Amino acid sequence: MSYHCWFECIRGCGRRYSIYDVVYRCEDCGGLLDVEHDLEALKDRSPAEWKQLFEQRTRTNQWPYGSGVWGKKEWVCPQVENENVVSMYEGHTNCFWAERLGKEIGVPDLWVKLCGNSHTGSFKDLGMTVLVSVVKQMMADGKPIRAVACASTGDTSAALAAYAAAAGIPAVILLPRGKVSTAQLVQPIANGALVLALDTDFDGCMRIVQELTTDPTIYLANSMNSLRMEGQKTVGIEIVQQFDWEVPDWIIIPVGNLGNVSALGKGLLMMRELGLIDKLPRIACAQAERANPLYLSYLTGFQEYRPVKAQKTLASAIQIGDPVSYERAVKVLRAFEGIVEQASEDELANAAARADRTGMYCCPHTGVALAVLFKLVERGQIKPSDRVVVISTAHGLKFTNFKVGYHDQNLDEVISRHANPPLELRADYSAVSEAINRAFGY
Repeated sequence: MSYHCWFECIRGCGRRYSIYDVVYRCEDCGGLLDVEHDLEALKDRSPAEWKQLFEQRTRTNQWPYGSGVWGKKEWVCPQVENENVVSMYEGHTNCFWAERLGKEIGVPDLWVKLCGNSHTGSFKDLGMTVLVSVVKQMMADGKPIRAVACASTGDTSAALAAYAAAAGIPAVILLPRGKVSTAQLVQPIANGALVLALDTDFDGCMRIVQELTTDPTIYLANSMNSLRMEGQKTVGIEIVQQFDWEVPDWIIIPVGNLGNVSALGKGLLMMRELGLIDKLPRIACAQAERANPLYLSYLTGFQEYRPVKAQKTLASAIQIGDPVSYERAVKVLRAFEGIVEQASEDELANAAARADRTGMYCCPHTGVALAVLFKLVERGQIKPSDRVVVISTAHGLKFTNFKVGYHDQNLDEVISRHANPPLELRADYSAVSEAINRAFGY
């Protein structure tokens, strides 16, 4: 079948562009651009046929359809030739049944979508495979692109550097100096990117990269570029597929620059439009209290929006005070009866540690989402019978200092209620036996 997609202004002015145009905002009204698809063409297949096709492709070795993103190529980016797809078989991440934690809080049907179980350790791989593939196609078609660039708090830079390295495309990374974890910093360094550590925060890096990419030979890889969201929207589709095409009642997602919730909603709305589902989940956006512009806007019914100066937070990847995708996110939240809640440093750290005690290994951003989950359950907004999916955006191993600081009980503004430091003992059987008996109450 002949399917295609294009860029279109999100403000409804009607301006369209090719996905191969180097453009990030509408040249008429300044609105952001979304990738839109020919849905009438996609309706040539029935919902049952789409489901069957997606199931057949799951983890196949037929290039590139074994990827959780490219297995849905017709819905994502049908124009890219398969030979120019840059994929590391991203997606198909585990939806972990958090049975023990769910029983503790009174929501037994609790699941955690482990998006950090990916090549570079975060959900950003899902979007970067699409963007870098489109750039590779553009270069193959003769576009004079010298490099791909992004501002990042860590995970975006890791994904861009890895996929660009696989494609043989130079990458430029702008990071806020001293504000990303060592594990996140070393990833783009190892993959050969040009890493520039700037004396500013993420918002400052974002302003500079937008100026930098006014040069059409340097292509923007931040989520302001909606190609990223085409890959990231498969998270919602994959969650529904993992539940045998049943929609959960709630999805809770930690948010910073707001591209992830915009993408999540986009994928689910597309499923409904094409008849694969007939209802939508409710979405809860979780923000760190120290970087909470969406939460503050939500309190006004989204009638007011003011950027904030993001303060240092343990949830460093969402330490963003002026999110690029605010307009997109508000549209999604209105469509999904969405809510926004925040979490303090103490709440997010203890939520992550509590989940770890039940078998997980949570990054601080997942801690934000879990802390919000606990609040919504306590208020009765989430019911005991609800099926709830929390999206875990990154792997906990990227945030070892956060974990060590928690259990050493030296994180600012955090009382470590679940600290579990090692016991230092002499090498003596009786000392070891006594410690075991004391720990287990014998």
